[in-house]
Amino acid sequence: MEEAPLFAEIARGPEGGRAFFLTAEDGVRLRLGLWTRTDARGTVFLLPGRTEYVEKYGPAAADLARRGYAMVTIDWRGQGLADRALADRAAGHVARFADYQRDMRAMIAAARALRLPLPWHMIGHSMGGAIGLRALAEGFEAHAAVFSAPMWGIVLPAWKRPLAQPYCGVLRALGRGHRYAPGLGAECYVLTAPFEDNFLTSDPAMYDFMRRQLRARPELVINGPSYAWVHEALTEARALRAMNLPEVPALAVLGSAERIVERSAVEGVMARWPGGRLEIYEGARHEVMMEGEAHRRRFFDEAAALFEDAPQRLKTISVYR
Repeated sequence: MEEAPLFAEIARGPEGGRAFFLTAEDGVRLRLGLWTRTDARGTVFLLPGRTEYVEKYGPAAADLARRGYAMVTIDWRGQGLADRALADRAAGHVARFADYQRDMRAMIAAARALRLPLPWHMIGHSMGGAIGLRALAEGFEAHAAVFSAPMWGIVLPAWKRPLAQPYCGVLRALGRGHRYAPGLGAECYVLTAPFEDNFLTSDPAMYDFMRRQLRARPELVINGPSYAWVHEALTEARALRAMNLPEVPALAVLGSAERIVERSAVEGVMARWPGGRLEIYEGARHEVMMEGEAHRRRFFDEAAALFEDAPQRLKTISVYR
């Protein structure tokens, strides 16, 4: 690891935040963001969604710190200050969804090296909820998991549902996987979509916060996804809906005004999750952690309660190996 920039002036995180560059096992450089404290009750691995970056979760780090938790987050490959694979650096692209597990393993290795406080918990938002569920299934040793609008299904018009995955797969096979998927092109949603009918948040102050971050640091901008990303995301979401679920205490949260991830997919997974619980936040949109104060307070209170109540089944875990 080496020290990396952390844009504290736009992050609104607690004092003392740090960032590091990591290298995944395939040589891709990633960025880790960390807010910790000597008296932490544990560490929350916050797994961001598509287009997101470390600084966006400065307020979440502050909310978790007020509840006694350290937080670590990451710029996935192709996002934030991590390496980007395409000449068009703003394209949302990944070659294989499994590559995100390489990033996850690098994140866990860094947390071990930094001896981040135990126990470890997880919050996964949107795409991060898909990455996080896969990581739990592959052995990520978290005590409890919270999912914010997890991407276990993607909202598509009825006529597109049977066609989107094979269509994107064909274009990828023809060498066009790096191109923008139609209707989702070379624009940054946050910077171009008007607040009034945006899909992300009903809170104007938080929408303005996100916009000000990207205007201040345009190197963090991500536009629409590529054909390859869409093909990989739909393939992974289908696999996650069918997989055996880990025996980890879990909470999933959806806004009643969700229009990005498929509500029925989240309901189906949580109905099968042993001891799992789904909460619907009335009036909230896709990003509950970027909603108004009442929704944010409820979310972090419920997350902290789950973390506190989770059986200490991994209390003697040897993670610092």
